Amino acid sequence: QVQLVESGGGLVQAGGSLRLYCAASGSIFTIRAMGWYRQAPGQQRELIASITSGGSTNYADSVKGRFTISRDNAKNTVYLQMSSLKPEDTAVYYCNAEGLTTLLVNFESWGQGTQVTVSS
Repeated sequence: QVQLVESGGGLVQAGGSLRLYCAASGSIFTIRAMGWYRQAPGQQRELIASITSGGSTNYADSVKGRFTISRDNAKNTVYLQMSSLKPEDTAVYYCNAEGLTTLLVNFESWGQGTQVTVSS
């Protein structure tokens, strides 16, 4: 199976910055896309940023201009650089990856989630 491990969450004041990390491991042939989602209490999980293996990125309007997603394909790692953080960014952030295993079987995996809390 493919496993994702996240780190980098924490408590930060409004206007501050955090960098989230997500590393994928397992029987991976290729990762076609990775993304960051977040879920606040009582809310649906929403996609906030995604990146393809070719480097194409997409962002939710709520984070555009403040967050940057990047990846290191050689390390099967995706990053989310968050700046100008706002209290409304407070949520559990989840990493997602989809692609092919070494047996060319489709996979989709989720990280365990990491809490980001922005205080005012």
